[in-house]
Amino acid sequence: MVDPLQQFRLDGKVAVVTGASSGLGARFARVLHAVGATVVVTARRAERLDALVAELPGAIAIAADVGEAADRERLVAEALDRAGRIDVLVNNAGIGVTVGIDDETLDTFEQVLAVNTTAVWHLVKLVVPHMAERGSGSIVNVASMLGHVGSAPIKQANYCASKGAVVNLTRELALQLGRKGIRVNALSPGYFPSEMTAGMESDEGSQRYIATYGGMPRMGEEHELDGALLLLATDAGSYVNGHSLLVDGGFTAR
Repeated sequence: MVDPLQQFRLDGKVAVVTGASSGLGARFARVLHAVGATVVVTARRAERLDALVAELPGAIAIAADVGEAADRERLVAEALDRAGRIDVLVNNAGIGVTVGIDDETLDTFEQVLAVNTTAVWHLVKLVVPHMAERGSGSIVNVASMLGHVGSAPIKQANYCASKGAVVNLTRELALQLGRKGIRVNALSPGYFPSEMTAGMESDEGSQRYIATYGGMPRMGEEHELDGALLLLATDAGSYVNGHSLLVDGGFTAR
């Protein structure tokens, strides 16, 4: 019998986490490290990465801006050079701008898609040759429940479009890469405390909105993404491929 708990381990494996300098990305890195992975963390803010790896023995920090193609290429090359392999890629880095279409600029829209969608595609492309050679790998693209539904009355066309693209990109890449032994899934959180949602946890209007329209009348807590992440990243989810796992308290069930 396969040990059910052992399936959630990542001993001897290497996991790359983008956008790891704060919030959910830092949590993801800590969780993957806790189940045995050597974690490679990346973000633009080097000092925050250094503080994070100081907590995680054996972790590796590589400062990079995933919005830049050259940085993405350097990140993967350096991760392979320093860690020797990549078994798990968590595409977590993301940005969003709250603005109505009347005031939104083309530059803003393109910038959000560059980080949230193009960077995801490119990082997957860069790790695929290595994973395919080994015949295994797990890619977790962090999308959003707003990749499945609109955000109105909050105005975020750039974010909704980019995350919707990530959800369907995940499906397509899963079909292309599954026969190479590489699984591709999306993790789609609802409202969780993070830099992107800063202020929502204390804003009366935001909390009333969540209480009214959410399946559960509250925001999620960081640890409530741990199980979903581990399912998608480890052998516990070895037959899960092309799926977008919503962790939103039932918000999108409405």
